[in-house]
Amino acid sequence: MHELAIMQSVVGVCEREAAERGFRRVESIKLAVGALSGFEPGCMFEFFPAAAAGTVAEGARLETRVIPAAIECPDCGYSGEAHGAECPRCGGAGFRLTQGREFYIDSIEVE
Repeated sequence: MHELAIMQSVVGVCEREAAERGFRRVESIKLAVGALSGFEPGCMFEFFPAAAAGTVAEGARLETRVIPAAIECPDCGYSGEAHGAECPRCGGAGFRLTQGREFYIDSIEVE
């Protein structure tokens, strides 16, 4: 249920931006969500209307873009998408995660 708190934070950003920039309504919000971020886009869509009710984001379209997990393996030099808990090339487990934990607002379209 932490997606409700996350959606409230996203709406809070919209409210602050509206106050600073003087827009009255948010048309759409685009979020970037890492595959390993722990956030479920489906739950975000479910909780967004409640979080946005009575705000500049009420009625806005919510869109998500999933960022796949990617690694760099120091053992074999592989750099690319991850498909489990080991390097897909050499099977090593000493890789470094280079993307997939992100969560951020990509853009806000306003009226």
